[in-house]
Amino acid sequence: MWTEQIREMILNGILETLYMTVVSTLFGYVFGLPMGVLLCISDKDGLKPHPVLYKILDFIANIVRSVPFLILLILLIPFTRFLLGKSYGSTATIVPLTVAAIPFIARMVESSLKEVDNGVVEAARAMGAGTMRIILRVLLVEARTSLITGATIAIGTILGYSAMAGAVGGGGLGDIAVRYGYYRYQTDIMIVTVILLIVIVQIFQSVGMLIANRLDRRKS
Repeated sequence: MWTEQIREMILNGILETLYMTVVSTLFGYVFGLPMGVLLCISDKDGLKPHPVLYKILDFIANIVRSVPFLILLILLIPFTRFLLGKSYGSTATIVPLTVAAIPFIARMVESSLKEVDNGVVEAARAMGAGTMRIILRVLLVEARTSLITGATIAIGTILGYSAMAGAVGGGGLGDIAVRYGYYRYQTDIMIVTVILLIVIVQIFQSVGMLIANRLDRRKS
């Protein structure tokens, strides 16, 4: 049963899963990080309180996060097809993964930035630092350990979403688990894909926590 073809398929599944997870996380942070910063500074206790902007961003984040990923994946099929010309496969899955990741990452960033001691921000203000300088040199720097911890959690969540995408031909290990483990009743392949997903998540988490701990020691 474990032919060369099966082993090659699983190896490709691992590579596709890593590809979807890493690229979606990167795109998620391209949009989610600025959104999280805006949520933080536009809040009533933020650097630049702006109730209207905060309510709009808060509403968008809550709405997208409330939609289960599989339903979001189906809803975004026309948009994905418009962008890439197809709605299946690992590359196409990056689109809904990114959309799902953006509000999740934004909330993680917002939470991390709000953990920064307000005294540090006030000290920077007293020295004449502008809003952008405070964001780049104070908030993001002081919150770096929490931000990396959040990124580790985000990667694990996005990887889980990528596995779910296998139910509709999203590619990766999730697709293999569904096609072979579920439809063809090949339990051994199902077990192997699950173990591989667990191992990948643990590797990401271990690396992320190692980096966060090292930065935390430098800070102290």
